Amino acid sequence: MNNRYLHRSKPFAFALKVLALGVSLLTMLAACGSVGSNSTATTASTSTDPAVAQAKAFVTKATAPATTWDGPTTGAKAQKSKLIVYVSSNQQNGGVLGVSKGVAEAAAAIGWKFQIIDGKGTVAGQTDAMNQAIALKPDGIILGGLDATSQKGALQKATSLGIKVVGWHANSTPGPIPQVGVFTNVSSDPAQTAKLAADYAIAQSDGTAQVVILTDSEYSIAVTKSQGMRTEIERCKGCKVLSYEDTPLSEVSTRMPPLVTSLIQRYNSKLTWMLGINDLYFDFAAPSLRSAGIGPGGPPQFVSAGDGSISAYDRIRNGQYQAATIPEPLNLQGWQIVDELNRAFAGSQPSGYVTPVHLVTKANIGVDGGPQNIFDPGNGYRKQYQQIWGIA
Repeated sequence: MNNRYLHRSKPFAFALKVLALGVSLLTMLAACGSVGSNSTATTASTSTDPAVAQAKAFVTKATAPATTWDGPTTGAKAQKSKLIVYVSSNQQNGGVLGVSKGVAEAAAAIGWKFQIIDGKGTVAGQTDAMNQAIALKPDGIILGGLDATSQKGALQKATSLGIKVVGWHANSTPGPIPQVGVFTNVSSDPAQTAKLAADYAIAQSDGTAQVVILTDSEYSIAVTKSQGMRTEIERCKGCKVLSYEDTPLSEVSTRMPPLVTSLIQRYNSKLTWMLGINDLYFDFAAPSLRSAGIGPGGPPQFVSAGDGSISAYDRIRNGQYQAATIPEPLNLQGWQIVDELNRAFAGSQPSGYVTPVHLVTKANIGVDGGPQNIFDPGNGYRKQYQQIWGIA
């Protein structure tokens, strides 16, 4: 080919490059779901799938500020001189840590002694922590993220000694666990949490989300969440679950980097969303995407049906791969746990309170405690519980 032909073909070649760039940009925007997918708002829908409209309505409701107290207003007066022990599944887990802080604050308010024993992320360590807690002969034990069924033997011993037990994420659903002697389990509704996480991806993609779901089958609540996300995604006609990954939370630091690399190689641009049962997965997924040369806006983007960790808030606020999280009001739930134990000590029934689900995105991260990187509803829960206990 001579130089004169090359010279004449330059305008045509340039036009082809511009066209290719435009197609590439459109493809990237379509993969992301919509422009500005880190926000709550969505673009005008072109989908006729009813699941998409339902998803958008749920997302709108779940992003509204939580300013009205919807919990109990009556209960037992403060029971005096109690020792309670918080048996933590793993204090490196942001949710477990956050609840322990709420329990410590509420215990101080009601006048109880409080101690933490860390199970350090293993079943053996958690069993040892339970045995240590029982040996202290406390009035109450809190299961901080421990699966109650896995601790059946220790719980039978605790209840035989008259120790009252309340769980946090100790079962697949909130409420009493009578078969293992747990007075009640404090949690948001995992089914609603799972639905909301999936619905955000559905809404933002306008019904085209292609997702990988991350779970940990060691915990029944995690299985409930991940299966719920899969079911909801499959309701969306234009969405697809690419992969369902069972990865232990205790091993995420070593497992996530190679897993993310593998997922990128396997699915490439098809992978637009990663849904996890906990924010902890994304602490180690984000660096892997960065190393792979993927920009902070993705795709893929992260949504956590989890606890709303400090690092997750930072990623959302700064637009670093994570689009949303579904934080539980950890400090509030710590106060609820103390209230439930107080009811148990007084011989009352559990309150039956279940905190509603709430979605945090870049658009609403500045409210409901957002500047402190936690979801802390402005609904006056501290005063409410103090009034119930008669110490306000």
